[in-house]
Amino acid sequence: MTPIQILLASGIVLIALYMYVRIRKSVLDTVLIFLFLVVGILFILFPEITNKVAKVLGVNRGINLIFYTGFLILLFLILKLYARSRRLEQNLTELVRKISLEKAEEIKED
Repeated sequence: MTPIQILLASGIVLIALYMYVRIRKSVLDTVLIFLFLVVGILFILFPEITNKVAKVLGVNRGINLIFYTGFLILLFLILKLYARSRRLEQNLTELVRKISLEKAEEIKED
C-alpha cells in the first residue's frame, strides 16, 4: 500500500464517520454512507477497477470516470440544497404571515 493510498483511505474513513455521526437519521443515509466508504476504498486500493469500469462505459481512463461521476454528484447536491433552501424560505414566509395576522387580530381586539 502506497502512502497516498493510506492517506486517501484514511480520509474516506474519516469523512464517512463524520457523516454517519452528523446525519444518521435514516437507514438510507447509513446505507449510502457505507456504500460511499466501500466503493471509495475499493477504488483507492484497486485503481485498475476504475479503468476497467471506464472502458466498459466508453471512457478512456478511470480518473475521467471518477471526475464525471463526481461532477454529477456535486450538481445533484447543489440542486438538492437549492430546493431545500427554497422550501425553507416558503415555510418562513408562511410563518411570518401567520404571526402577522395573529398580531393584527390581537391589535383589532384591543
